[in-house]
Amino acid sequence: MPSGESACLPRHVQVLVAGGGPVGLAAAVELRLRGVDCLVVEPRRTVSRTRPRCKTLNVRTMEHLRRWGLAARLRERAPLPVSWSQDVVFCTSLTGRELSRFTGVLGLAPEGDRFPETGQQAPQYVLEEVLREAVQELAPGRVALGSKVVGVRQDDDLVTVTVEDGAGARAVVTAEYVIGCDGPRSVVREEIGSRYTGGEALRPNFGMVFQSPGLRKHVAHGPAVQYWVVNAAAPALIGPLDQGDRWWAIAFGVDRETGERTARQLIDAVAGHPVEATVLSTDPWTARMQIVDRMRHGRVFLAGDAAHLNPPFGGHGLNTGIGDAVDLGWKLAAVLGGWGGPEMLDSYESERRPVQERVIREATANMRVLSTELLADNLDADDEAGAQARKAADLRIQQTKKAEFHSLDLVIGLRIAASPILPVEREGGEGTEGLALAGDRLPHMFLEDGRSLYDLLGAGLTLLALGPDVSVTAMEEAAHRRGVPLTVVRLPDQSATRQAELLGAHLAVVRPDQMVAWLGDEAPEDALALVEILSGRARRGEPAATRSS
Repeated sequence: MPSGESACLPRHVQVLVAGGGPVGLAAAVELRLRGVDCLVVEPRRTVSRTRPRCKTLNVRTMEHLRRWGLAARLRERAPLPVSWSQDVVFCTSLTGRELSRFTGVLGLAPEGDRFPETGQQAPQYVLEEVLREAVQELAPGRVALGSKVVGVRQDDDLVTVTVEDGAGARAVVTAEYVIGCDGPRSVVREEIGSRYTGGEALRPNFGMVFQSPGLRKHVAHGPAVQYWVVNAAAPALIGPLDQGDRWWAIAFGVDRETGERTARQLIDAVAGHPVEATVLSTDPWTARMQIVDRMRHGRVFLAGDAAHLNPPFGGHGLNTGIGDAVDLGWKLAAVLGGWGGPEMLDSYESERRPVQERVIREATANMRVLSTELLADNLDADDEAGAQARKAADLRIQQTKKAEFHSLDLVIGLRIAASPILPVEREGGEGTEGLALAGDRLPHMFLEDGRSLYDLLGAGLTLLALGPDVSVTAMEEAAHRRGVPLTVVRLPDQSATRQAELLGAHLAVVRPDQMVAWLGDEAPEDALALVEILSGRARRGEPAATRSS
């Protein structure tokens, strides 16, 4: 991996990414695959394997990894294959009573044509290592490890970034655009004057990673990706990091001092009896529900935790950040490539903010009922009182926690209600009689030969022609005239018929992020005007005839 000390940094790049965590690296991959010269500046020289943070990669993130050619590589590296477990268990301890169970959780179970990739349980470091490798392979995708961004200033034409290496030496790099992916303590956010708005939870939590030889064989509930432990001694959430002896755990309502002092007792209480264990790392935290007042200032953008923070329940945080990186990555590449106009970049915040706000709401709702709220008398009792207590607990868990583990409508059902690069504004954000609309994720399907529809989409815009007699000439000519990359895909007859039924149309323009941009049965009368809206060169309602070619 190229490691840039300050003296070795390039003087100029098209895009500088501050922060080389998963979101910053995802942005770099998206940019490099589109030929954009970029530099990632990251303080950490190595990826930490003792603080796994995110463990859930959802269906949408895996679809992006597939598009980048990295899904299979990540699955090969993931310590827990999808087949290992697709369950979440609620119990009084790992060796105690089972209270409730959810199966097919977090998009881990395939659902026919609905998506080409299931979700994947993997520690954040696995994703980060795969993305670092990918950036290295996509030369000149450069990563300045051991360096950090300490200053950002801009004018109408360039952003000037001050980078400091581990020895304190500074260098200046200019860029056409900067993406701040430098987390909750973002320097980029501070430099452009953006501020978090929102609040944070009052209750502390104590995260830790520990190693416990032989603990797995004592678990009474079989394999699960999460075990929610409901007992007064240690209301907690715990899960395996691998198929060996490493585990992660979150003790709810435990502050730093208490957690550091009682970590071993907490592990014993979660296990249900004393076990051999070594604490490898600790991570005290408090949930925050915050979003910045603006995600863009001129040529500088914010993404991931630098822009928004949400409770981890449901596994949406990192995945939302990956969505930011994808959205901003292809749009910046379009502008730098000459076919995207100013409305393209304006669409970043208008499209992503509603997604981020909904994720914060949903994650906050998931946080309302944790193990601490499920505590009750007699849950471990062998008598009738115990049976009734467990029955009541099961009912409450199923009623209050289902949305947390079965959230595909949030993951792949989110819709763009309004955007300057969509030709129409949606009313109410809902489809009509189950049909997809512009702003929806393209309904996925596997073709007759087993290929994924998504694998046929182009790097720019894609025009799906769903029928042998559907004319694409007007759209092709308009795209060519404006220099917009347009891939025409004609599906086999049976697949074309199925997709046309899902879309309620025989022509569809699909964006690089697999979102439907326009639908119709034939090209519009002013195809050039449509292309200019989709490419961000014009606002809705402005006919192409009023503009010079």
